[in-house]
Amino acid sequence: MSILRRLFPERDQRAPYRPLYDAIVTEARQPAWYLEGGAPDTVDGRFDMVALVLALVLIRLEAEGVPGRLPSTLLTELFVDDMDGQLRQIGVGDVVVGKHVGRMMSALGGRISAYRAALADGGPLADALGRNLWRGAPPADTGPAEARVRALHAALAAMPADALYAGGMPAL
Repeated sequence: MSILRRLFPERDQRAPYRPLYDAIVTEARQPAWYLEGGAPDTVDGRFDMVALVLALVLIRLEAEGVPGRLPSTLLTELFVDDMDGQLRQIGVGDVVVGKHVGRMMSALGGRISAYRAALADGGPLADALGRNLWRGAPPADTGPAEARVRALHAALAAMPADALYAGGMPAL
């Protein structure tokens, strides 16, 4: 180890946001999203759920108006690292991992826009969820998922930022 590294150790700027990212993943894995909300219990469905919960948290952080958008950027970097690791774990090779992660980032951006628009005007979430969670094949009753998304969105809005950053996720 060089003397410079010992004198000036690298700090992982993302470390303070890891508890929040872990809470996002834990929320996305709650059985209610799959059993009551109709989220597909597949690799794609689990990605869609993490992207949904992350999008709601990022929308909440947007409302916080943090200068420089540092928390959102660092949370997104944690998401990228997680997705990269997940892809490698299921056997996607090094050569194409970047392309897959790029598509996932594009999908996350689209989901943030769709959910932001649907939640901002109180409009129906069914269209956004239909495209982004159920990939065009929604269940017969989209009500439970819509209600759960709205409840999480409202609970996140009411949660103090410090509690959110500490990894607190509202109980639904």
